[in-house]
Amino acid sequence: MIIRDVTAEDRAGWDVLWQGYLAFYESELPKNVSDITFGRFLDPSEPMFCLVAEDEETHELIGLVNCVLHRGTWAIQNFCYLEDLFTSAAARKRGVGRALIEAVYKRADKLGCSRVYWLTHETNYAGRSLYDQVAKNLGFIQYRRP
Repeated sequence: MIIRDVTAEDRAGWDVLWQGYLAFYESELPKNVSDITFGRFLDPSEPMFCLVAEDEETHELIGLVNCVLHRGTWAIQNFCYLEDLFTSAAARKRGVGRALIEAVYKRADKLGCSRVYWLTHETNYAGRSLYDQVAKNLGFIQYRRP
């Protein structure tokens, strides 16, 4: 597989993965939210980036990771929030998720980020088995205003 930055030409493939990700979390978003989000990945002035995994043989997108860079109160350097990670069902158990996370680590290091972090649902057992190998669960619980 090839891990690379998303391009405008990837929109259709990104949409397939994005809709798969939203379905996994039983969520829906208005089309304009997805349109604006994708556009932000292409705008170098936005503090966001998207990396995709491309199958070397078929050139099909088989995974995505969407990240947001932001300041924090616990460090001078920016943090990298790995907001969304998804691989196609056919690509699972092939190391795609791990490769995407490692690529985020590399990008965050290049950008001088002091932290890479993410959230997942407690029932995401398959994802958590990978995450426990590549990061440390610090035990925090997220609260959100409904």
